[in-house]
Amino acid sequence: MTWVKICGITNLEDALTAVDAGADALGFVFHESSPRNITPKAAGVITSQLPPSVEKVGVFVGHSGDKLIDVAWLAGLTAFQIYPVFEVGPSVQEQKAYGMGCFPHPPKVFVALPAARLVNGSLRADFSLPANAPRPNGFYDTVFLDSGTPQQPGGTGEPFDWERAKPMVAEMSKDVKVVIAGGLTPSNVADAIRRLKPWGVDVSSGVEKSPGKKDPEKVCAFIAAVKKADEVG
Repeated sequence: MTWVKICGITNLEDALTAVDAGADALGFVFHESSPRNITPKAAGVITSQLPPSVEKVGVFVGHSGDKLIDVAWLAGLTAFQIYPVFEVGPSVQEQKAYGMGCFPHPPKVFVALPAARLVNGSLRADFSLPANAPRPNGFYDTVFLDSGTPQQPGGTGEPFDWERAKPMVAEMSKDVKVVIAGGLTPSNVADAIRRLKPWGVDVSSGVEKSPGKKDPEKVCAFIAAVKKADEVG
């Protein structure tokens, strides 16, 4: 079954709606410029009332390892979703993101990368490991492909080019679990699953009434569409 994360949770009502609908994970955004930003203390009040089986994911943009750990304790997180900050400028021809070496080492880490830059070759990601080398405690085994930009790392509400990304996703899936994010809605998530065959999907604005407030009908419809897509296969 496709793993489902509902991101941008800001209140307990929305969290419980997503859990009741069958979400596997909830995302809490700790990025001050986001309209879905939440304080660690407020997130902790919510996560304390969620089932242990639900992944509680903190979404960060360019934070230090110490900051992540501090927020994790306050917010009751079980995973970090990290949007690394890449230098951008006319002199930058190519950059690399190595999944095993450039991030801190909390218990579980999800790495989020801009799909468009991977497709056009301006960013390369290498998550392969030497033969027979185990991933320590599951570190860096899950990668989110998002439609973000340097100015807006996530939550754009726009999908990336799924058709162009198909070969890249297929190749990445040999080494890591790939989660598709960016511009997903109840009406298009089945198409994304059919085209890309990801391990998981991540939605935020596509199931909202307004930034930071979920629409219960859209949340339920999104998860139902994922389940139906899985049944069709």
